[in-house]
Parts: sequence; structure tokens; C-alpha cells
Amino acid sequence: MEASAGADESAAGSETTPTTPILVAYYSATGNTKKVARDIASDLGADLFEITPVKPYTAEELDWTDGSSRVNVEHDDPSQQDVELVQETPDGFDAYTTVFVGYPIWWGGAAWPVDRFVTGNDFAGKTVYPFCTSGSSGIGSSATDLAELCGTGEWQEGRRFPSTASADEVEEWVDALGIER
Repeated sequence: MEASAGADESAAGSETTPTTPILVAYYSATGNTKKVARDIASDLGADLFEITPVKPYTAEELDWTDGSSRVNVEHDDPSQQDVELVQETPDGFDAYTTVFVGYPIWWGGAAWPVDRFVTGNDFAGKTVYPFCTSGSSGIGSSATDLAELCGTGEWQEGRRFPSTASADEVEEWVDALGIER
């Protein structure tokens, strides 16, 4: 199920029901992370949850080459990086035993809307697989930074996908994780 701002819809291509509840939560600024998230959910028969800022970022606000853009202002003033979300906790979050957390890389770290998601939820008893997308940056310490920020859950090694990641690349990673489907 995809929960975007609280609305449910079936995960595209889901053919199996996982034996343990799996959630793929993601923030996507330009659609690249959303594509990878949907591929993961399709491969695992998992539910989707879109991390949605109350005030979504426009293309102009995401222009990191413009020193006065929203992302630059927030980057330069970390007190502005606490981005309010439409919904912090997915419906039925307590039932999930496996959670994927996806995000784009901003300045070598996870896009800050994800911070509110991880701090607003208790991941105790959950296995967490972070993944990110980036046109050029690596995953860096973003996954371990989120794990430390969250403070709960069994965070696994993260995976970075290029902005052009294919469904086959995503499926290969998911298969290598050995998650029971």
C-alpha cells in the first residue's frame, strides 16, 4: 500500500504478500528515489509510504546552484532543516518488522525531511535498510547518521543508487539481502 499524505493505494506490480510486514518509506525530491522505492516495494510485495513535507520543495527551491534557494538557506542554517511533515508515522507502523528508508543525498547527507521521519518514529524491533539516490555523491555517512539520529532499530548497511538506477539493479540488491518474501 502506498500512503502518501495518508491516502492508500496498491503498490504497483505487487504479486506476493510478504510473510513479515515490510514498509518502504521514502522522500523523493525529483522522482529518482520514488522510482527506486517503488521497485523495492514491487520486488518484496511491500507497502509504500511517501515522506511528504507540509511545504513541498519546488524546482526553484531545490536549485542548489542558487545561493538564495530554499535548500541553500536551510543548508546554511541547520535550525531551518526541521521540515514539518504531512504525516510522520505511517498507518500501522508498529506492525512492520522490516523498514526501508529512502532519500536523495543533499550535501553528502540524507535530505532533511527524512530526519523528522526517523526521529518521529520508534524503530525498536525493526530491521532498517537505508537507500539513497544521487547523480554523483556516494552514500557517505548518511545511513549511519540516520541510525544515530534515530537511536532505535537494527540499521543495516545502506545502498546508494545512481539517479538512473534500473529495476534490475534494485532487484539484484533486494535479492542479495535475503529477505523472506
